[in-house]
Amino acid sequence: MGQIKAVNRRDLSGMRIVFLLTQDLESPSGLGRYYPLAKELVKLGHEVNILALHPAIDTLAQRRVKREGVHVHYVGQMHVRKEGNFKIYFNTFQLLAVAMASAIHMAWESSLIEADVFHLGKPQPINGLAALLGAKLLRGKPLYLDCDDYEAESNRFQNKWQKKIVACFEDNLPKFAEGLTVNTLFTKERNIALGFPEERIVYVPNGVDRQRFNNIEIREVERLRLEWGAEDKKIVIYVGSLSLINHPVDLLLRAFAIVSLEIPKAVLFVVGGGEDFEILKHQADALGLSDRVIFIGRIKPEEVPYYFKMADVSVDPVIDDFIARARSPLKIFESLAVGTPVVTGDVGDRRAILDGRAGILVEPGKADALAEGILTVLADENRAKAMSESALELCEKYYWDVLVRDFVKVYY
Repeated sequence: MGQIKAVNRRDLSGMRIVFLLTQDLESPSGLGRYYPLAKELVKLGHEVNILALHPAIDTLAQRRVKREGVHVHYVGQMHVRKEGNFKIYFNTFQLLAVAMASAIHMAWESSLIEADVFHLGKPQPINGLAALLGAKLLRGKPLYLDCDDYEAESNRFQNKWQKKIVACFEDNLPKFAEGLTVNTLFTKERNIALGFPEERIVYVPNGVDRQRFNNIEIREVERLRLEWGAEDKKIVIYVGSLSLINHPVDLLLRAFAIVSLEIPKAVLFVVGGGEDFEILKHQADALGLSDRVIFIGRIKPEEVPYYFKMADVSVDPVIDDFIARARSPLKIFESLAVGTPVVTGDVGDRRAILDGRAGILVEPGKADALAEGILTVLADENRAKAMSESALELCEKYYWDVLVRDFVKVYY
């Protein structure tokens, strides 16, 4: 631990906070955690700058913007490139060049911004190196770290040394931090085991931007159902990345094959993109589900609440591994925000989030168990209605205007 003291209580008004992110604000972490958090910090009277990477930096017409009081600076290319529904990985030499260039640009921008604290969003090499150079070495400012995934397990690597580098940063960056914010109890316990003081860790799960999910127009929901020919259908929905290393959507497809036999009018909407988009489409065809599974692809952030609202049940398919234990699933919180019941595996914090009322927990990694959970919601309207009411009630504590109160405690 460094010798710089954390900001005390009386200094918490009007702080200048800089977030260093490895992704853009339209990514799940950017949209579901860092940007809504930044907006709420601004409302509390703080000045917030976000230094971020972009999946296609060369396509940006404007790299510096101010959004709802938050200063956003896109300073470099992400470690992957996204085009449409697909994710494209760089080869080894391209990746090294991109990583070094982005780290240097982020470090330089960090050294130019007046800040009281720097907060790393994800302990990864690019923003980690930038923080050590720009924030600690050049500026001598307190550094804080936010952990929202198990980085060494949840990223796709081309070789073992890449994984070792990410693991090295993930395990050692906390040594330079004044405090940690984590979004799962698994990650909290993991960092305690690595030697980080428990009293300097603040647990803040993922949440929902109230502004995005309030005032949903029912007419728009009905329009979507009509557009997709689903007026009389039972809709099951998955919203998230189509990356099998992180999200076993193939498990959901196998489960839905069972559901479709029991409920002929059931359809599955798969919303999102990723490197396994085509693989999953081929699997759906192989299961005979080509006319029952609709791959929507990536959609605009403002459309997400309407797709969740359109559904009768949303699904977070998981197996019991480190990736699932370390994840605070944004899709669950967003589903709760519109009152759509959730079916997921009993892994990590999911039991505490759903509280036994807003969805159904099943044995993870089992297609038949997942199917049974989905069928239970679709077949029992009274139970589904009670779950929906509980979901709306539970979500009140997962809005960022509430969660921000816990987040700022890391600076005490």
